[in-house]
Amino acid sequence: MITGLDAGRVRENLARVSEGLPDGVEVLAAVKYVPLEELETLAEAGITLVGENRAQDLEAKAAAYPGAFRWHFIGQLQSRKVKAILPHVELIHSVASDSALAQLGQHGTADTEVLVQVDVAGEESKAGIAPQELGAFIARCPVRVTGLMTMPPFSEDPEASRPYFAALRALAEEHGLPRLSMGTSQDHRVAAEEGATIVRLGTSLYA
Repeated sequence: MITGLDAGRVRENLARVSEGLPDGVEVLAAVKYVPLEELETLAEAGITLVGENRAQDLEAKAAAYPGAFRWHFIGQLQSRKVKAILPHVELIHSVASDSALAQLGQHGTADTEVLVQVDVAGEESKAGIAPQELGAFIARCPVRVTGLMTMPPFSEDPEASRPYFAALRALAEEHGLPRLSMGTSQDHRVAAEEGATIVRLGTSLYA
């Protein structure tokens, strides 16, 4: 877990990261490893958009800080957790199964927006819709799909992620989707160059 956060340091990191990004790219603070009691420090530092990976932690953290943050769900989406997640978030980044679509159909509203997770690298170990199946999957989605998300294969070289980000951008353009959630602390600048509208950062904000 990440503890002992300093608001001044986080604020400086946020400013540094933001200055290097094109206009319109949102910085999302990934808080999977940030304890509930440390979120107050993030608020003091000017963090407004946060993403949680676990439904139970999302519920607890959002309840403890009502109105302090905009919440996104960025973890692997279990269909049985959709109902619990929806009241707390403005966007789910990781829709990738027909069982999730069924739950969105039951519990979503006209205001519900989601991103479809795409496995552009074809990694069997990762969740995600295959690119060739994306159009049919979007057509089956009962709520608004406003963009795509991907997680490329891990590499210490940010440039290794570029082809996957470019492929996701091309898919989004093909389907007329404006949002692209891609890029983490090690490769967010490359992601932004390839059209990311949301970058999901952790260590680059907290270190």
